[in-house]
Amino acid sequence: MARWLWIESQGLSRTPTGPLDLAALIRDLGFVQLDAIQVVSRAHHHILWSRNQNYREPMLGKLLESRGVFEHFTHDASILPIDFLPMWQRQFRRRAAQIDNASWWKGMPDAAGRAEIKARIEREGPLSTHDFDTRIKGQKRMWQRPPHKLALDYMWYAGELATAHRRNFTKFYDLAERVFPPDLHQVELEDGKQIDWLCRAALRRCGFATAGEIQRFWDAMDLGEVHVWIDRNRHRLVSLEIEAADGTVSKAWAEPEVETRLAGLKKPTSRLRILNPFDPLIRDRARLKRLFGFDYRVEMFVPAAKRRWGYYVFPLLEGDRFIGRVEVRADRNNGLISNQKLWVEPDVTWSSARDEKLSAELWRLARLTGATEVKHP
Repeated sequence: MARWLWIESQGLSRTPTGPLDLAALIRDLGFVQLDAIQVVSRAHHHILWSRNQNYREPMLGKLLESRGVFEHFTHDASILPIDFLPMWQRQFRRRAAQIDNASWWKGMPDAAGRAEIKARIEREGPLSTHDFDTRIKGQKRMWQRPPHKLALDYMWYAGELATAHRRNFTKFYDLAERVFPPDLHQVELEDGKQIDWLCRAALRRCGFATAGEIQRFWDAMDLGEVHVWIDRNRHRLVSLEIEAADGTVSKAWAEPEVETRLAGLKKPTSRLRILNPFDPLIRDRARLKRLFGFDYRVEMFVPAAKRRWGYYVFPLLEGDRFIGRVEVRADRNNGLISNQKLWVEPDVTWSSARDEKLSAELWRLARLTGATEVKHP
């Protein structure tokens, strides 16, 4: 039942068809992680498509430009519903404070330099990092960014600038007051109310969670703040015992409505799903392994010789089990999706029926990318 509740909470228990309300879908998830890597389709597009296969790649950009969502940082760059903005004010302050204490931001322009960049954006409108030409001085290190990029990102983290739009995944920065709706941007809530909302919203979207899982969901509050919140709200929370895939039992918290949710649970669809490596169902690797016994990691930044699986490998979900992983690539220039390699979990028998399911899902994924041919050995 724990697996079913987690899958249902993440919008993967039903067949991913029917009318698409993109704003509501993102609100139900809480946020959608952005990622630049496009082996098949970028993570944010794939995540949304996995929940409704009527989704197409241009839709998210249009929703961002119409101000139905905004972009900021959870555990990584993410898209959030615009009506969450009042609950995100402390996150702007937290991220700015973390940068202030980070040594590798020392090359950032001072307040006067940042003001000049901001004034230029005010005069010229949304600008990207390509509109500036400052250079890194000395030896360049991995992930190091030029001074203007540090300044743009700092002001973006702090909520002074906001993402106006993206072009080919390049971010264009504008003044926050020109992007964020005034009725939401000007709301001021004390930290306690924001923490309370963040904890409850995370717990609702997890179905059940430990203090650490609540904290990691948004990565917008400290673990100590979550523990304080739990202590203050014990009388309004439900304590659960969750049996892991290996039979061990651990404690977790849930909202009072959890009993009603459990009573109404249905078995997840048996459709085979190719999930993105950054899908929220699997992002918390410890939770994934505990609930499903599925050991998964991304290996994009692992040297090729040390990879166990591959550069970009997709988990395969069938019902409430992860049955394997597959390396899929898209050749958009030639309209082709190809299955490079399949790894089956040790306790799974790969049947012809499962192979047909995988082929069907590959063809569905092809439609997302515009491919007209699928190679599946």
